[in-house]
Amino acid sequence: MPTQSGLSQLATAYDALLCDVWGVVHNGIEPFPSAVEALVNYRAHGGHVVFITNAPRPSGEIVDMLDHMGVPRSAWDAMASSGDASRTLIAPYKGKVIHHVGPATADDALYEGLGVIRGRAEDAEVVVVTDLDSDDETPDDYAARVRLWLKRGLPMICANPDKIVEHGDQLIYCGGALGDYYAERGGQVQMAGKPFTPIYDEAMRLAEQSAGRKLDKSRVLAIGDSVRTDATGAANFGIDLLFVTGSIHAADFVDGADSASVEALVAPSGARLAAFLPRLAW
Repeated sequence: MPTQSGLSQLATAYDALLCDVWGVVHNGIEPFPSAVEALVNYRAHGGHVVFITNAPRPSGEIVDMLDHMGVPRSAWDAMASSGDASRTLIAPYKGKVIHHVGPATADDALYEGLGVIRGRAEDAEVVVVTDLDSDDETPDDYAARVRLWLKRGLPMICANPDKIVEHGDQLIYCGGALGDYYAERGGQVQMAGKPFTPIYDEAMRLAEQSAGRKLDKSRVLAIGDSVRTDATGAANFGIDLLFVTGSIHAADFVDGADSASVEALVAPSGARLAAFLPRLAW
């Protein structure tokens, strides 16, 4: 049965970490000091850290954000983002109209160099979702727009499979919630990030590049705070999981997280649970 173990107790068993970012390393506003300390120490002991994130932006923009936030480069080796994976799905629409859903300009870099034309849903050939348009919206607010998309038979590319994330002390809906809403009504949805294998293949490639050698999956550990994305992704990819309980699933542990309750929550994903922590720490 998994135990509540700090990263120091697991470090010698794993050569590399595929570590979630939002909810594990930071809360959207500031870093978690204990998480940064744990990753710095892990690397100082010879481990390799690849950040694997469902942020719907190319990895370069996420690096800039982490730098600005104060997450030191000594905490990580490389970055695999859903935005990078999503660009591969968007590229075939070169020269065609796409309908963007999300903050108007925040994700401009997602389309840079792809030659797509952003326009109205009435003229588009695909809907690309990076997020909801504002933090106070829910998927139900999109009911009328979804009816139009369904009527036109528009496929959707969901560049951020996360359903909810922490923002400071609040939980807000993300693009994945709208992707699920559309799929439940019969829409065709492609998601590029976690829990889907392509982003893990890229993260593993980056980990092996950092290590300078082939890595055995039995010695690679996923760290994450979401059953839907992190636990399921780890299970699909065949690697162990360190689960962070104090983020988006905190409400599931109002009486405190213990081995039995964490195992019960994670079990439907099929993930091999190595350990759990309220917050990542050394």
